[in-house]
Amino acid sequence: MDTFDNFQLKKTLNNAVAELGFEKPTPIQSAAFSVILSGKDILGVAQTGTGKTLAYLLPILDEMTFSKQLTPRVLIMVPTRELVLQVVEEIERLTAYISVRTVAVYGGVNANPQRAALGEGSDIVVATPGRLYDLILDQSVSLKGIKKLVIDEVDVMLDLGFLPQLNNLMELMPERRQNIMFSATMTEPVSELIDSFFVVPEKISIAVSGTPLENIRQTCYHVENFYTKVNLLRHLLEDRDTFQKVLVFTSHKRSADRLFNTLEEELGNEMCIIHSNKSQNYRIRSIEEFDEGKNRLLIATDIMTRGLDLDKITHVINFDTPSFPENYMHRIGRTGRAKEEGNAILFYTEKEVQLKENIEALMDYKIPEIPFPEEVKVSRDLIPEERPDEEISKNIHRNSKKETRGAGFHEKKAKNQKTNEGGSYKKKIAKKYKKAQTRGDKTYHKRQKRG
Repeated sequence: MDTFDNFQLKKTLNNAVAELGFEKPTPIQSAAFSVILSGKDILGVAQTGTGKTLAYLLPILDEMTFSKQLTPRVLIMVPTRELVLQVVEEIERLTAYISVRTVAVYGGVNANPQRAALGEGSDIVVATPGRLYDLILDQSVSLKGIKKLVIDEVDVMLDLGFLPQLNNLMELMPERRQNIMFSATMTEPVSELIDSFFVVPEKISIAVSGTPLENIRQTCYHVENFYTKVNLLRHLLEDRDTFQKVLVFTSHKRSADRLFNTLEEELGNEMCIIHSNKSQNYRIRSIEEFDEGKNRLLIATDIMTRGLDLDKITHVINFDTPSFPENYMHRIGRTGRAKEEGNAILFYTEKEVQLKENIEALMDYKIPEIPFPEEVKVSRDLIPEERPDEEISKNIHRNSKKETRGAGFHEKKAKNQKTNEGGSYKKKIAKKYKKAQTRGDKTYHKRQKRG
């Protein structure tokens, strides 16, 4: 039987793993451990929710020794602030009996406490690229001592536009370092990043992004429109015994806010929301209240899909069908974690049929459809995006055909048809000296005197 005992971890780390209740490593953890220990560059491709964080933390922590070095030896970069906090929490749990200095670096909060923590010295820095680069520019931290670089959820990081910061940061590190990269999908930008900075990396692929997780039950509903989706969601949430901890995904902030505002009056005391426009404190509080069970409903956008590591989510509801089929996989990966059974429900409208079919093609799996409940009201109210295209106002875009002029219309006089060319003196100066000069130009005044 494959167990963590086979890793032959040092005793302090092994005790922490045992106390956390981890018994059997996941496939990505088993495959990555020896490769990372060997010092080779590595690319790990594994489905979300398969234990990638532990896959790179265990070999790094097992190899780490005590040091008084002020600059960090390990840099872990992740795409979201929530993921920074969760990785740091995981490190703290694993290092209960080890002396390791870990500093979290992320934006949206005052940078001074982070500067102070870095000034006291660190072994591991867990950071988002933007804030880390800012702190390097003001010389609060140096990357010259980095021996191991981990980039987690690299595909999300590139989707969010962090490539320039990643390029700049990697140029500031020693060339002789180990590069460790984990991703749920293998994309062209990821491949280009590897070609630029990795040295003959070993690729470990455990599960294709489109492989549906076996312990997640998937179903879908065909729904007329946004407000009918709201009515269906209300109906499902009435079953509190079944829908105990529900994560609802929308495709953008506008949809998330509209859904939250629609349900706030009746579900406001058991519902929270997170997206990139919310403050850091608000987002952290929302996640904590949802994780602790104070709220049973959390509304989130795709940007948060892999910035969440929450236990015992009974249902993931795709309120909007995602435009990219991979995002569906990342969404539903939030439920059914740690081999528990999960449930994923997809709402789709007629306009979203093609998106649903793209998801099914990626998975090579037809999502079972549940008949729309007769007791749920079909709304006739439409949001602006669902309304038919209206005739464009003629006051905004005039018809290019000749207009019929009224009796009061007359053409401009010739003197009023002239265009403003910047002043007569500029034209004279330009003609005389071959270029325009201003009245305040000293050269101009000298030339005037000579004339």
